[in-house]
Amino acid sequence: MSNLSIWLTPLWLFSIGITLGAAVLAIAWAILWLVNRRAGKAVLEIVREGVLQPISYVLIAMIALAVLASPAMPVGRMLNSLARLPAVGEHTFEITVPERSDDVPISALFRADELQGYFLESEQDVAVNVEPKKGFSEPLIQVEGGQPYRWSPWGNLPRGFEGEVEALYVTNESDLPTVVRGVIQTDVEMPEVHQLPIAALGVICLYGLYFFIRILAPKLSVIATATAKEAMSQPIYPLLLIVGVVALIAYIYIPYNTFGEDVKMLKTSGMTTIKVLAILVALWTASVSVAEEIDGRTALTVLSKPVGRRPFILGKYLGILWPIVLLFIVLGVVFLFTVSYKVVYDARESARTAPQWQACYVEVVRIVPGLVLAFFEAAILAAISVAISTRLSMLPNLVLCGSIYVLGHLAALIVKSSVGEIVFVRFVGRLIAIVLPVLTILRSKAPSPVPRWCRMRTC
Repeated sequence: MSNLSIWLTPLWLFSIGITLGAAVLAIAWAILWLVNRRAGKAVLEIVREGVLQPISYVLIAMIALAVLASPAMPVGRMLNSLARLPAVGEHTFEITVPERSDDVPISALFRADELQGYFLESEQDVAVNVEPKKGFSEPLIQVEGGQPYRWSPWGNLPRGFEGEVEALYVTNESDLPTVVRGVIQTDVEMPEVHQLPIAALGVICLYGLYFFIRILAPKLSVIATATAKEAMSQPIYPLLLIVGVVALIAYIYIPYNTFGEDVKMLKTSGMTTIKVLAILVALWTASVSVAEEIDGRTALTVLSKPVGRRPFILGKYLGILWPIVLLFIVLGVVFLFTVSYKVVYDARESARTAPQWQACYVEVVRIVPGLVLAFFEAAILAAISVAISTRLSMLPNLVLCGSIYVLGHLAALIVKSSVGEIVFVRFVGRLIAIVLPVLTILRSKAPSPVPRWCRMRTC
C-alpha cells in the first residue's frame, strides 16, 4: 500500500486539476441552463453526439480517482498550497536609502518557511531587519557594500528570517546614499500544485475549442462530427487503442538493461508508440473518408449542397483530428500511470530504497510536453495525408506519408552530415529541410532540474 500511494499521488494531483476544470465547466453549464434551458439542452446534445462523450468518460474516471484516492493522499497540504499560490512567487525591489538614515521600510510580505532563496545587494554597508530600532546594534542581516548577500536552502549562510515577515527595515550609517536591490523567491509547501491550474485550463480549453468551432463554423462542424464518428466506428480504431494500452503496460516489465535508464527508455518507447498509432489512425481515416468518398462519387453528393470544397476538406481534416485527440487522451492517461509506476517498480527490482512520490511526479510532468508535441506531429502528417487523399488512393498515401515521416526525422542528421565537403549530401540535406517538415524539432527535451529560485540572480 505504501508503494501504491507513492506512484499514485502524482496521478491523484493530476486528476485534482482535471476535477477543477470539470467543476468550472459544470458551473458554466448550470448557469447556462438557468438562463436558457434550450441552450443547456443543446449543449448536452452536442456532448453526446460527438467525440466529447468518450472524452467525458475519461474525465469522469479521473474525477473518480480524485475522490476515491483522497483519503490516502495529502489533501491538507494540497489545499493549503493552493490557497497560498497567489501570495508566492518572485518579489523584486530597488530603493535608494539616504545617508545616515535608520529603518527605511521596504514592503515585503512573505513566510520564512516558504523561502526558496533571496538576494540582497547594496553600494554601502547596510543592516536589514524585520523590526525597527535594531540597526547595526542587532542586525538580522548585514550586507557589505559591493558584496551581494545570497541565501539558498543548499548554502551555508543562515536564513535569518523567521515566521511571517511584513516589511524589511534598512539602516544606512554611511555618509553616502546607497541603492539597495533585492530579489525574494518564495514557493508553497507543495510546489507540485502549480500544475493544477494548468491541467484545469487544459480541460476548459479543450471543451471551449470544440464549442467555439461548433458555433463559428456549423457546416464544417457537421462534416467533422460525421467524419469523427466514422473513424471511431472503424474496427481498426478500437484495435489500435487496445494495442496501445497493452504495449504501454508491457513496457513496464521489459528489461531494458540500461543501467538505471529504464524509465527513460520506457518514456521514449511509449511516446513513439502513441505517436505512431495516432499517425496510423490519421492515414487510415484520411484514406477511407476522403479518397474513397472521392473515388466513389459520394463526395459529389455533399458538394452539391451549399458546402464548398474548402469547408469539405477542412471538415474532413478536423474530423480526423478529433479521434486523434481522443487517442492521445486515453493512451496519454495510461502512459502517465505506467511512467509513475515504473519509477517505483525499478527501485524495487534494483533493491533500492523506495523513492519519494516527488520523483514519480517529476517523471510524469516531463512527458506531458512530449505528448503535446507528438500530437502536433500527428496533426501535421494528418494534414499531409488529407491533401494526398484528394488525389491518390490509400496505398500511395501510406507510402508517401511514411516516407515523409522517415525523411522528416532524418533531415536534421542529413543537414549535420552536410557540413563536410560532399556537395551532393549538402544539397540533399538542404532540399529535405526546405521541402519537407523537419519533425525532429517536435521532439521534447527534458527540462533542466534547476530549482525555481535559481532563475533569479542568486545563481
